[in-house]
Amino acid sequence: MNYDSQIDKALNALHEEGRYRVFQDISRINGRFPKANWTDADGKYQEITVWCGNDYLGMGQNPIVIDAMKAGIEQAGVGSGGTRNISGNTVFHKALEVELADLHNTEAALLFTSAYNANEATLSALPKLFPNLVILSDELNHASMIEGIRHGNCEKLIFRHNDTAHLRELLETIDPSRPKVIAFESLYSMDGDFGPIAEICDLADEFDALTYIDEVHAVGMYGPRGAGVCEMLGLSDRIDIFNGTLAKAYGVIGGYIASSARFVDAIRSYAPGFIFTSSLPPSLAAAATASVSHLKNNTKIREQHQDIAAQLKLRFRALGLPLDDHGSHIVPIHVGDPVKCKMISDRLLNDFGIYVQPINFPTVPRGTERLRFTPSPVHTQDMVDELVSAMDQLWSHCELSRLKTTA
Repeated sequence: MNYDSQIDKALNALHEEGRYRVFQDISRINGRFPKANWTDADGKYQEITVWCGNDYLGMGQNPIVIDAMKAGIEQAGVGSGGTRNISGNTVFHKALEVELADLHNTEAALLFTSAYNANEATLSALPKLFPNLVILSDELNHASMIEGIRHGNCEKLIFRHNDTAHLRELLETIDPSRPKVIAFESLYSMDGDFGPIAEICDLADEFDALTYIDEVHAVGMYGPRGAGVCEMLGLSDRIDIFNGTLAKAYGVIGGYIASSARFVDAIRSYAPGFIFTSSLPPSLAAAATASVSHLKNNTKIREQHQDIAAQLKLRFRALGLPLDDHGSHIVPIHVGDPVKCKMISDRLLNDFGIYVQPINFPTVPRGTERLRFTPSPVHTQDMVDELVSAMDQLWSHCELSRLKTTA
């Protein structure tokens, strides 16, 4: 076996399809985000504007968050010292879990190193708690949820995206005495559409199933205190297990689940992904605590976020660009061709100093390649104007079709 040849063959296939992923070297500028420095292939620096970041509210540069992290380092140093059950369980972690439980109005929360880790560890542990479990999963659930369900080695049933009629059909095939969990997301990040939370909760009540919801792309940004779409819709009390992240709207790193004290204790005790993973550094936990606390009382930034997203969608729609608008802050523009998608991304960066990564297969299905813009309250009017003008020029350059617009 020529292993090097096989590796080259696999990589060449990605290049030929136009979906080889290039990681750009950028350095965010503290206090000036979404501005960043980009180092091109020749080693030259250029200041750019980031339009695809998941630091949705710019909290990664908020002085309150930075000061909390500095204080955490001064008090506890850099590393956590190990896993939570050995030497990495600190007052910083416990304080953050109290803050997160309060956010979701649950009895308890459990901190993980990432939301991916939280999803994978929790979902894979569920069959240990509920023998003969069936997990019903939305077909567009995040890879971390898919992996967690797969690693749990229990029966799984996949329902069509946001299709509650199909979910009902599947639930009707299951023995009523078997334990069931419905796993879904509140906000799907590639299309920006919301899950039918109320309808799914109704089915969960009818068929005696638990609800597991991923609010990763919603926490911090929706609801009176930023607890997510469930809080915005007044449905939080109908959810059994929340999953969330500290790495997007909260601008730090880490993930968590929030649920009953009994359930959190069980996951803490049974999930290898929690038991055997070193905990977050205390300084990061301190920064996340400050961010969560701050955003609970800052509705203005959430309003600004929605305003800038609505404006960008309006401007793109006026150009006739194929935009999916489901009312969320995520702005996907469909290109439908991996080569042209990357071409536009490259030209935006090289010619206009605008950074947005192409979204290709396997993140999205073939033929639905897109540019995914994530406007934030720290994007200025001038930045919006520059982006809209650049997209208008490049769309024409690539001879891509436009939708008819009305005056």
